[in-house]
Amino acid sequence: MDELDQICDQIRQDFERKNVRRDAALTQARQLTRHASLAVRAIHREEVQEAQAELQSARELVQAMREGLKDDPDLYFTGYTQDAIKEYVEAQLTVALILNQPLPTPAELGAEYPAYLAALAETLGELRRRCLDLLRPGYSNDVERLLSWMDDIFTQLVTMDFPDAITQGLRRRTDLARGIIERTRADITLSFRQSEMEAAINRLSDQLNHQAEG
Repeated sequence: MDELDQICDQIRQDFERKNVRRDAALTQARQLTRHASLAVRAIHREEVQEAQAELQSARELVQAMREGLKDDPDLYFTGYTQDAIKEYVEAQLTVALILNQPLPTPAELGAEYPAYLAALAETLGELRRRCLDLLRPGYSNDVERLLSWMDDIFTQLVTMDFPDAITQGLRRRTDLARGIIERTRADITLSFRQSEMEAAINRLSDQLNHQAEG
């Protein structure tokens, strides 16, 4: 009986320790998701400094979470932890792409490959949102750069033809990405044609005005 008590006490202590770390990781994951969301919102509002500040806060949380769970990989690789890191990576990638900065690597972001690829796929939705914002006042050349990035990202994603057990659901995200890109391309094409038509109408109007004055 004494041996059983000792064994169970040891297990109980370990569970208590892990439960404390789990609670801390849950809090950090929620905070991380919030900072990532605020960073994305800020960059869409063109508040670059605010976006960078939110990313810095998120980066510190990622480091703290990795450090706090380094002895508990089973907790680190749970859904809520990796989902929060994915949101952070998505925010980092979105800000970099919108600002036309070098793309941060998984190592630089402290992200596992599946989380990085999932974030890369979901970045396409944010790039579409950015394109629509740019198109609202009229056609913009910057949408072509963003659309090119969307095509390049999709091209890479479809090459990751591995089981979901490895990629953790990437195929479904890639399928959704195809539709996002097709709709964005259609919107850009329509805006370009409208811009060209307006320019042609304006040129014709100017010619008629000159003829009338002559």
